[in-house]
Amino acid sequence: MPEVMEEPAITKVMFSSLNLDPQILRAVEEEGYTEPTPIQAQAIPHVLAGRDLMAMAQTGTGKTAAFTLPLLQRLLPHASSSASPARHPIRALILTPTRELAIQVEESVVTYSKHVPLRSTVVFGGIDIKTQKPALMKGVEILVATPGRLLDHVESRNLLLNQVQVLILDEADRMLDMGFMPDLKRILALLPKQRQTLLFSATFSDDIKRLAQDFLINPVTVEAERRNTAAENVKQSVYLVDQDKKFSVLADLIRSRGLNQVLVFTRTKLTAARLARMLEKDGIAADAIHGDKSQQERIKALDAFKESKITALVATDVAARGLDIDQLPLVVNYELPPSAEDYVHRIGRTGRAGASGEAISLVDDKEERLLKDIEKLLKREFPRERATVTSTPRAHTTAAPEPRASASHRPSAPAQSRKPAPLDDWFHKPYEPSPTATAAEEPSCFRQNKPKKEIAALLGGLSAKR
Repeated sequence: MPEVMEEPAITKVMFSSLNLDPQILRAVEEEGYTEPTPIQAQAIPHVLAGRDLMAMAQTGTGKTAAFTLPLLQRLLPHASSSASPARHPIRALILTPTRELAIQVEESVVTYSKHVPLRSTVVFGGIDIKTQKPALMKGVEILVATPGRLLDHVESRNLLLNQVQVLILDEADRMLDMGFMPDLKRILALLPKQRQTLLFSATFSDDIKRLAQDFLINPVTVEAERRNTAAENVKQSVYLVDQDKKFSVLADLIRSRGLNQVLVFTRTKLTAARLARMLEKDGIAADAIHGDKSQQERIKALDAFKESKITALVATDVAARGLDIDQLPLVVNYELPPSAEDYVHRIGRTGRAGASGEAISLVDDKEERLLKDIEKLLKREFPRERATVTSTPRAHTTAAPEPRASASHRPSAPAQSRKPAPLDDWFHKPYEPSPTATAAEEPSCFRQNKPKKEIAALLGGLSAKR
């Protein structure tokens, strides 16, 4: 059984007391941090000691830095300024379930390693694999990857994993939910058996714990929060609303509060795309991110949202996993997720790093069971409030153009305004050919005056003229 390390008594801990190199501390201070979060204070010493680790912490509590900072410290003895790729083998592998999370994790690695000669890069699907090859060929100590694209590079012989010393699985529960278990097993078979393995996630199911027994050796388990809990600094509300009124409630909510940023979750890609179009039509700048969009389109939409160029970003659970948006004021569950644990991840997009946030769920009658599952997981009951709309969405105020009436459905004039036309007996008489009628002359354009062209026989060609 893994050792469980409970949160220690409240003691003032500073980054400077965690045995990190001055150059790493310098990068941390430049980001404005001096005091670690609870998960960082608990995890960093164990990672530095070389222990395998299972860390459970809420999204937004700094778990990325909790493994990035000690990872950099452990790799410092191998840091090299040499240009030779042989001096920069892959020594740390960080696996994430989604492209967006992989990009953000690598950004954190770059941020905290900017004063040390350690190289990193990120590989993920959705873009041409050839564009990722040059960075791998130059050599990197830290590789952030999604499982599928990593295996693509392995099969293309673009990288070797035989010198990996540290394996980090971020959002490991989501990897299992997305069916990455076969890929994970293939990747583990390529790694040295003697390595350090870290599992980080906001939630861990019992299945994950049992699975970790195969991946980890005598791991330490740290929990900054109780399992599967929502952040206490996030205000959570439930609005009861009929399905066909959800859009009106959402649009009214955005306008009445004067929001500049709101992250909206749906269950399906189709709903996400349709909802974004409806918001745009209603005068609310919006875009959607989901699995059917290319990586460039998703990055463009996310950047526009972060820069407040669009007000609403509509997302599915997979596409939004790992999104890190500073000071996001509101998350709206347009549809409740089928998994209660996904609810925890959704609302974890707001209230990050100790800031306050709010999450509102629009719940119809068919979602009552899903709501009860969430309440059971969080061990709390949400007060229900019937949603009201104070203004009509613009998209609904403009009537759709009336369809063109068919002959059988055209409105008729009042009966009294019509005058019956006199009938002509000619229309009721049977057809009689005229005795003076003559055959119509064939138009000249159809006359066959021109000689026919000779057509070559199938075999033998044209016959010779005599």
